[in-house]
Amino acid sequence: MNSVKKAFTVGLVQMRCSTDPDDNLRRACDALRAAAGRGAQLACLPELFRTQYFCQVEDASLFDLAEPVNGPTTEALSAVARETNMVIVGSIFERRAPGLYHNTAVVLDRDGSVRGVYRKMHIPDDPLYYEKYYFTPGDLGFQAIETSVARVGTLVCWDQWYPEAARLTALRGADVLFYPTAIGWHPAEKAQFGEAQASAWETVQRAHAINNGLFVAAVNRIGHEGPANGGLDFWGGSFLADPFGRILAKASHDQEETLIVTCDPRVQEETRRNWPFLRDRRIDAYGAITQRFIDG
Repeated sequence: MNSVKKAFTVGLVQMRCSTDPDDNLRRACDALRAAAGRGAQLACLPELFRTQYFCQVEDASLFDLAEPVNGPTTEALSAVARETNMVIVGSIFERRAPGLYHNTAVVLDRDGSVRGVYRKMHIPDDPLYYEKYYFTPGDLGFQAIETSVARVGTLVCWDQWYPEAARLTALRGADVLFYPTAIGWHPAEKAQFGEAQASAWETVQRAHAINNGLFVAAVNRIGHEGPANGGLDFWGGSFLADPFGRILAKASHDQEETLIVTCDPRVQEETRRNWPFLRDRRIDAYGAITQRFIDG
């Protein structure tokens, strides 16, 4: 009996985020509808798409941007999921309780129901990426969420750099791993380091696809946000790689666009048969991975 799943079509929405949250939500919903019109059965939006990337500063008033999981952003995306009969991965600034906030991905099924929630596990604290001020590290673990289209893994931005996160999500049985993202260049560093930074970002995620034999999608924003003489230039470059790391589609660095890509689970099956990394893992020898560092 052939138990390999059917092919499914993915939409990756790369967008510019304005200073108007309602405008961003409206344009995101329009882009999702357009993606469904082009055949997408499963679509993903960028990280924290409803606002500009507010973590460039530490400002307690910005906690007012947060909302519960079942708040207005999720409600709007849920309505689009029902309207378009499409699974949607959306990103929210979650207000869980007074003083407790997360950077959260919500997975909505085609009937608009919340099928799963992932809270960003790795939280950065770098110049203009002051996320530790705003976000509590996730406590729901690494997941693969069963939907009516595919088994969806969701990690978020800084999680991209950690092979452990991708591996554990793959071991949960994910067919495709999404990384809603907000990453860009410091303008003063762009000329010297920009190409290498963007290349490293793409390379490490393609490596996750290869190491784990699954489809990997990164969904970034574009545009300059912050003061004209500083801020961040978000580098776009959204892409989807197949289980052998081949890029099936890639967006530009400076244009709003939606990629529509078909993912065939048979490619995952064939790749894992020929490159059986999961089979050959030495699970008896990896206990030390839970240590911060091995001294001596």
